[in-house]
Amino acid sequence: MRRGVVVDIEEAISSIREARHMAERTSGIAIEEAYVSIGGSHISSRLSRGVIAVSRADGEISEDDIGRVIAAAEAVSLSPNREILHVIPRDFTVDAERGIKDPLGMSGVRLEVDALLVEASSPVLRNLTKCIEGAGVKIREMVLGVVAASQAVLSKRQRELGVLVMDIGGGTTDLSVFEEGGILHAAILPVGAGYITNDLAIGFRTSIDVAERLKIEYGTARAADIPKKEIIRLADLSAEEEGTAPRRMVAEIIEARLEEIFDLTQKELKAIGRAGMLPAGAVLVGGGAKLPGIVDAAKERLKLPIQIGFPSEVTGLVERVDDPSFATAVGLLLWGKEQELRGPGGNIIFPYLPSMAATVTKMKRWFKAFLP
Repeated sequence: MRRGVVVDIEEAISSIREARHMAERTSGIAIEEAYVSIGGSHISSRLSRGVIAVSRADGEISEDDIGRVIAAAEAVSLSPNREILHVIPRDFTVDAERGIKDPLGMSGVRLEVDALLVEASSPVLRNLTKCIEGAGVKIREMVLGVVAASQAVLSKRQRELGVLVMDIGGGTTDLSVFEEGGILHAAILPVGAGYITNDLAIGFRTSIDVAERLKIEYGTARAADIPKKEIIRLADLSAEEEGTAPRRMVAEIIEARLEEIFDLTQKELKAIGRAGMLPAGAVLVGGGAKLPGIVDAAKERLKLPIQIGFPSEVTGLVERVDDPSFATAVGLLLWGKEQELRGPGGNIIFPYLPSMAATVTKMKRWFKAFLP
């Protein structure tokens, strides 16, 4: 995988099969189906509005009406080789009354929904599906990774106040913004912590493996915290290496790349009018979130309260997953648990909506028949 995209199908199948067998041995459970996280620079999002007339003569809004208006929001023209991954309702309008969270049972003539559409590349999804099914696993559902991570690290209060989740992965940094209990925005930045490793490898003319150890064992997000005279012997990291690396310089390289990530994040927040305007701040997850000093570095660039996101609502081997790197994996488990409780079509992102899979599917077919 590179930046969320399969680049070697056979190698990916082998890795997935090995991970499956390890999970089966650890849990003692045969794994036949899975909820799958997806990310990468091919992901995009946009706002859409659906509008319908309420069907019942007495004006009472039914599950069928809600399903139809969501399907109307999804009925948009897509570029070739693009498809909808998620339709995430933000809020509803009944006649002129805006900001309604659950319109079921209310009375009105006109029902509208403002929704966030998350799009993905069809070839990327097909290749990922081929790899997972090739490893003997059936896909229950594909879920945007940063949305899954939010399930594991955010409280209800944070979602209401307004919060940013930053998943700093290897190839990308995935963003999601929540406000008033629902998702407001999602974006994928084409740069992640893996770029820091590459920068270190180039800067010190060393291998990727040694550069990764430099980052993990000696890295920090704030160069000012490191004495100028502290030196790292590369031979201590690998017998094949020679020379030294000033630890202050290691930190400067890391700091420069993180500043780029935070500045791109700030640009996304400015685009939606939320720069410095999220009372619950930002929650950092992913492997990149473990860099020492990253909280202060992010606070300085984003002008927001910052915290590291650790998975919650976990029992059992908690110490193994009490790590921001596991936020997405734990979030997928919570997602799957909630979906099982709600039944087919249940909406976890907008949980008070009823299950309406059949209605939405039927209406999508109807709308698509009229789209170019």
